[in-house]
Amino acid sequence: MAELRMTTPRLLVLQALLNDLDTERYGLDLAKEAGLEPGTIYPILVAFENAGWLTSRAEDIDVHAEGRPRRRYYRLTPAGADAARAALAKAAQRRTSRATSGRLAW
Repeated sequence: MAELRMTTPRLLVLQALLNDLDTERYGLDLAKEAGLEPGTIYPILVAFENAGWLTSRAEDIDVHAEGRPRRRYYRLTPAGADAARAALAKAAQRRTSRATSGRLAW
């Protein structure tokens, strides 16, 4: 499992994915829940998938009948869910240690 640099947008996406592990989620839905712009979310999802944290599949629809593009659905792998929980816990620990150290964050 690849080690990824955790940014605030990546942590927001992980939290959104963890909120409902049993449901496949598509990019725009995740962007809305995470409070991110749609263009921001897709590079994050690609990075997570390349790291083995996510699986994805293309929706099987007739795009003309539906009147919209085909969606790609994402779901955390079991290892990805563990990695997401660990990343969020580590970020929370860093915030707590900064707050109690009396030092400025920058």
